[in-house]
Amino acid sequence: MAHGARRDSPELPDFSLLKRLAKDQLIYLLEQLPGKKDLFIEADLMSPLDRIANVSTLKQHDVDKLYKVEHKPIISTSDQLCFLIRPRIQTVKWICDVANADKAAGKCRRYKIIFTPQKFYACEAVLEEQGIFGDVTTDEWAFYLLPLDEDIISLELPEFFRDNFLAGDQRWVRTASSALNLLHSLYGPFSEFYGIGRCSKMVYDLWREQAEEGEKKAHKSDIGKVFLIDRDVDFVTPLCSQVVYEGLVDDIFRIKCGCVEFGPDVTSSDKSVKVMLNSQDKVFNEIRNEHFSNVFGFLSQKARNLQTAYDKRRGMDIQQMKTFVSEELKSLKQEHRLLSLHIGASESIMKKKTKQDFQELLKTEHSLLEGFEIRECISFIEEHIIRQVSMIESLRLLCLLSITENGLLPKDYRSLKSQYLQSYGVDHLLTLANLRQLGLLVEQQPGETLTVMESKVGKLVNDKTAGKLTDAFSSLAKKSNFRALSRKLSLVPKSDEEYDLRVPRDMAYIFSGAYVPLSCKLVEQVLERDGWTGLEEVTRLLNGQEFSAQGSKGAELSTKSDSQRVILVVFLGGCTFSEISALRFLGRERGYTFIVLTTAITNSSRLIEALLGNRV
Repeated sequence: MAHGARRDSPELPDFSLLKRLAKDQLIYLLEQLPGKKDLFIEADLMSPLDRIANVSTLKQHDVDKLYKVEHKPIISTSDQLCFLIRPRIQTVKWICDVANADKAAGKCRRYKIIFTPQKFYACEAVLEEQGIFGDVTTDEWAFYLLPLDEDIISLELPEFFRDNFLAGDQRWVRTASSALNLLHSLYGPFSEFYGIGRCSKMVYDLWREQAEEGEKKAHKSDIGKVFLIDRDVDFVTPLCSQVVYEGLVDDIFRIKCGCVEFGPDVTSSDKSVKVMLNSQDKVFNEIRNEHFSNVFGFLSQKARNLQTAYDKRRGMDIQQMKTFVSEELKSLKQEHRLLSLHIGASESIMKKKTKQDFQELLKTEHSLLEGFEIRECISFIEEHIIRQVSMIESLRLLCLLSITENGLLPKDYRSLKSQYLQSYGVDHLLTLANLRQLGLLVEQQPGETLTVMESKVGKLVNDKTAGKLTDAFSSLAKKSNFRALSRKLSLVPKSDEEYDLRVPRDMAYIFSGAYVPLSCKLVEQVLERDGWTGLEEVTRLLNGQEFSAQGSKGAELSTKSDSQRVILVVFLGGCTFSEISALRFLGRERGYTFIVLTTAITNSSRLIEALLGNRV
């Protein structure tokens, strides 16, 4: 896949500015409440806040004590309380309870609520209903973007997926467009937009409005093109088991906000260690995108190189030793510590993932993707459910089976559904309804499919009513059409060819050569064609909703510059580390630099957990 006339990828923009802006704004908001104050922080804001402003920074700005929001009576004795929260009604009601309890006890305090990334009218309505609207001051901390690494930026909004795609709640769409607008004002202007999906189109339209309101003089652009994609365009990729190192670490240890906690089984001590996983970690940076089968070979080579560097000390005179200690020893020790942690993590992964069960699991996934031995796959899934191996894993396999087969045969659907409910409990009926609503676990419709009806309606009537009808049909249909897409885009490489994972030839290496991620393949094809021309059949199979448009005024000035090869890929609804690895590979092959902007980092477990019916 490598091109002969390949150019080097352009440099990445410096996103540390985003952190500085967020930090300065937070400090400004805290200083609006002068004097000592206690700060209550919502649990899921703890990790992002730590990346922006640590405890000592907060203490410097009169924050006395820090508490986690726990929805129970508070023990603070301070006269001033500051709440840093997401705009959630439940949390606002709790703050109202705190204020009303103080009133009843005759305590007089000042309250300030800082909503991030924005405040919603519904939250202010609750304050009014509870009678404390006049007793609190409210503010917005426009903390839209958290750079997790040089090429990954996250909105840290995991609820975006469930709210938008399942509940149809579009309140976060403006948040996503504001985040895009912030990047545009700092690193734009963007020259071209491509996108697919209903939410992507809404974000683009809102961004266009915002950009036109604040149109400024053109300056040198750092990012050229933007590609927006909805998560529901490609559900297969996040449902597959990850086998690149970073994806496996996320699946097993859960990377949270770019940070992972390795337990005693990894550290070989009785303590857990928190490690920041980014390009600053030299060992991790070299193995993060590697298929797991290559990782041990690299780590053992790295250990030998480190030993050689340590052995240089022998035979040194005093001056050379001083230079060695002052310049090299510290970085060698740091590298040695990280190396031992990654070896420990790899051993822990090996223990969990080289069992017979995991090999069988991968074989089943690959068969589903290829469309072979489907009855054997169903038997494997049934056994998985009956043995109660894992509630989430069973659902993941059922969804993968349904999407790749464009729905289950009615008898299979009924049988698997009843077995699942018998194994894991009838309270999962709502979960199965959620999966059905999203088109993740459905039964095939007998006779004529809705997509065929939709095309007939489109031919019969050519007016606005037809448009509404086809919209209604496409939202009802939610057909995956995976097999047809797989053939059109060659997503599944021919299995008779040997695939060398040490020298990957295409993006399929991230799934052991079994499958090229659809989301990344779309990015590749659109960039190759400079638009959706020639992909009409593909977009029809994806239920349409694709668009391409020129960016803002002034962007034309830089169409020949390096920035045109810097592509911002925006995942609305979450993105996996495997997809990021695939885009990095594509960038190296084609001379692009990809920056991933996502609403949150996801994986198969997080995706399924977001759709569980018992979540409030």
